Amino acid sequence: MRRGAILAAAAALGGVALIGAYPLRAAPDGATVFARCAACHTRTGAGVPGAYPPLGADFRSLAAKDAGRRYIVLAVTRGLMGPITVEGKPYAGVMPAQGGLDDGAVAAVLNHVGTQVAKAGPAFRPFAAEEVGKLRQSGAGLAPADVAKLHAGAGGK
Repeated sequence: MRRGAILAAAAALGGVALIGAYPLRAAPDGATVFARCAACHTRTGAGVPGAYPPLGADFRSLAAKDAGRRYIVLAVTRGLMGPITVEGKPYAGVMPAQGGLDDGAVAAVLNHVGTQVAKAGPAFRPFAAEEVGKLRQSGAGLAPADVAKLHAGAGGK
């Protein structure tokens, strides 16, 4: 059986297949993970004015800078609480940390947003699972309010 067929079978069976004694996981699908983001940010990433910010030019601008990439990863993994300004509009809501997502799933959803949802802004540089892991660890002691304070300093608009 070819690797592609094994990965398809793994995805159908909950994401794990065994080859010999080694588990083989199907790569996370960013579009599937984005369904949890779309509950607030909407399927198109337009957000909800005053409640949930759009995932557009601000996302792409942040993803183009090291501090912005850290902020994005921490927003997903640590959550946000407090005021931020996105595309000139204030938002003061709460975004819960997206628990249960491993580094590969976080990279996959951020890459989906950067390539399929956020179309405006600078060229998008994909996230790797290893980068997500390092950035996640760099903010392990931050609370959601601390993460929100990083937005403007990271280049958020």
